[in-house]
Parts: sequence; structure tokens; C-alpha cells
Amino acid sequence: MPITDIDRLIQYLAKLPGLGPRSGRRAALHMLKRRDTVLVPLAKALAAAAESIRTCSICGNLDTKDPCGICSDLRRDETLICVVEDVADLWALERTAAYRGRYHVLGGTLSALDGVRPEDLAIPALVARARDAAVKEVILGTSVTVDGQTTAFYIVDRLADCDVAVSGLAHGIPMGGELDYLDDGTLSNALKARHDLG
Repeated sequence: MPITDIDRLIQYLAKLPGLGPRSGRRAALHMLKRRDTVLVPLAKALAAAAESIRTCSICGNLDTKDPCGICSDLRRDETLICVVEDVADLWALERTAAYRGRYHVLGGTLSALDGVRPEDLAIPALVARARDAAVKEVILGTSVTVDGQTTAFYIVDRLADCDVAVSGLAHGIPMGGELDYLDDGTLSNALKARHDLG
């Protein structure tokens, strides 16, 4: 039986994070029932995004221009570079509006299991950026997983001969977190990263 346009739509939707075949069918049905208000505008937005969005040649962010809006913003602190695994992590940090420096997107983490090697990530570009005299600190914002921490340790080693301070994001108890509901690893990190209140 030949694949119909509906089948193809469901297959593509099922590939999105958080969706599977069943959710893909529901999403496709929702869009098809609301063709004028959802499907057609979404199709136009997807086509426009595919045409105009590119990867920043400096930091790896996604934007409609290269360099991206963050790299070309002269109000950003050029002495700071925050290293993140993925663009989603960059966007998460930007939502906080607490960081005003620059970024560097690695494109993943080192993983022997998945065959991801240092040359598969944007680590050489990071080292080159860290050698710039304007850069004073590199903040490692990798995840607190085995692969994330392995990547962080590797980067620290690679930056050893650069004249920059290297720091990491604090790990521990989130705001509003209750001790009884936290896992052992989070509690352990919180104890190790305790700070003086006096």
C-alpha cells in the first residue's frame, strides 16, 4: 500500500522529541482539522525557518543572521564565554536574563559509548576563542552526567595553557526544593558546593 501524505505527515511528527507514532497521529489530526489556523501557518513558518535560520559561525547558536544576535551585541560582556552542550541549553540560560556574556555551543558531549570524540565537537574552536586576549573567564555549563562531566574535565585540560579562569555552574538544591524529594546525587553535590552565610 503506498504511503499517503497523511502517513508521511504522521511519520515526520513522530520523529519529534516527546512524540511517537500515537502522538504524531493526534498532532496530525489536530492540524488537519484546523487547516487554516494551524496547518497552513505552521507549514509557512517551517518553510521560512528552513530558508532563513543558520548556525552562528562564532558560537554555534541558531539565528537568522551570522554572527548571531548575541555575538553581534556590543553590550554583551566579551570577557565571559559560557560553554553549553546544545542550543537548547543556551536558550535556557538566556531565558533567565541573568547572564550577559557570550556563549559557545559544543554540539554534544564526549561519549565513548556513542563514539563521540573531541574532534566531533566544537572544542578546538573554543580553545581558539579562549586564546583571545579579551576573554578572561570560561564558564562550563555542561550537564551533571558522566558524559557532561567527562567533557568538562577534558575542556579544563585543553584550556590549561590559555590565560583564562575556568569555572563551572553550581550544582545542588534548586530554589524551592525540599530535601526529602531530592535524589542522593543532588544532595551530595549541594553539600560539596556549600557556601559561607556568615
